[in-house]
Amino acid sequence: MIVEQHYLDCLSQASYLVVDGDVAVVIDPRRDVDVYLEAAVKHDAVIRHVLLTHMHADFVAGHLELAERTGAKIYVGRHAGATYAHEPVDEGRLLEFGDVRIDALDTPGHTPEGISYVLSRPGEPPHAVFTGDTLFVGDVGRPDLMSSVGHAADELARDLYRSLHDKLMTLPDETLVYPGHGAGSMCGKNLSSDTTSTIGRERRTNHALAYADVDAFVAGVTADQPAAPAYFAHDAVMNRSERGTLDEALATGAQALDLDRVLALVADGARVLDVRDAESFAAAHLASSTNVPLGGRFASWVGTVLFDAPRLVIVASPGDEREATLRLGRVGLDRVVGYLAKGPAAWAERPEVVRSIQRVDWDQVTSRVLDVRQPGEWEAGHVDGALHVPLGELEARLDELPRDEPLAVVCASSYRSSIAASLLARHGFENLVDVRGGMQARAAAAR
Repeated sequence: MIVEQHYLDCLSQASYLVVDGDVAVVIDPRRDVDVYLEAAVKHDAVIRHVLLTHMHADFVAGHLELAERTGAKIYVGRHAGATYAHEPVDEGRLLEFGDVRIDALDTPGHTPEGISYVLSRPGEPPHAVFTGDTLFVGDVGRPDLMSSVGHAADELARDLYRSLHDKLMTLPDETLVYPGHGAGSMCGKNLSSDTTSTIGRERRTNHALAYADVDAFVAGVTADQPAAPAYFAHDAVMNRSERGTLDEALATGAQALDLDRVLALVADGARVLDVRDAESFAAAHLASSTNVPLGGRFASWVGTVLFDAPRLVIVASPGDEREATLRLGRVGLDRVVGYLAKGPAAWAERPEVVRSIQRVDWDQVTSRVLDVRQPGEWEAGHVDGALHVPLGELEARLDELPRDEPLAVVCASSYRSSIAASLLARHGFENLVDVRGGMQARAAAAR
């Protein structure tokens, strides 16, 4: 028996390949599925089954892509409401192949249809459990993401408590825990950077399992949850529906557009997404474009600040266009209609369409600071007198910001501050500087 974890750092997302004999099973695949196809070939196996633990909100799963490429059967919880061909999963024996079996446990709470999958050999104690977003290393799934579609967070939290204590915590201590996410995911609030654990370790150390009773648990896990990005609800719908494949989105995004065509698309409502690094963007960029550098949590931030864009045009350093479209496709933003041919070289003779934003070091900051970090980061330390508006709330709170005084935009490292400065410039804020290195640079200078 082979179990492989495939971890995608930029989404803090874990998927799994299980192989025994010539049969392979994939659990919670990401949308670019070649990694699983290549792994199956390496193990002389064929992918026959694709299992989803729930209808993911933070990424679009690759179940339809794998079914199209391999003919594999898709399995999802019976309460999921999926509209594509699939096998509804009830609690109990699900699959047997080679020398192993997979049993399903109903584990609602993060979502109503949540399923965990227990992997074992006949006659032996469970080897592992794939917990999706029900149980993480050090935390549990947040129960509030379904509130917008009529599922009360406190009721789902009670379901989650029962799923944890009546189902998962009845497994032996040595059972391996394979969760759906690690640190950085917005599907929980205190995830460990470790990506595997055991039931025994979580029983001893997971803060969410230490509450005295269900009422204390509900109060604890529903409190202080960060606002969910706008694309989460969109992705959950995509994961339960028929939709286009990633290959189709990549083909559309691969169209090279000249500058005049890009400007015409912008005039018709498209948004320009410049994925170059912050320094290059600040030096010169197309007017009204938004900078989200192609690094870090790129797709998540695009889904947060550009979710309402009906169409996207990519500006990238030549060669980076496909990577940008791929990463957007992973979170269901199939809205890229092409990219600017020749990248920044395309506007060399058109200075009238180019803008810039000044970047400065801390010793050059003389204006009021606008801090766009998360509340927890702000509370851990900030500049006296600074304004605080988290990046995800910025466009909704522009009226709180002064337009008659200069602003120095900061975050932790200057990744988010570049995004924020580009958004502010697009909305007519003119007296801006973006502070290099953010609060990390300030702390380093103080040492």
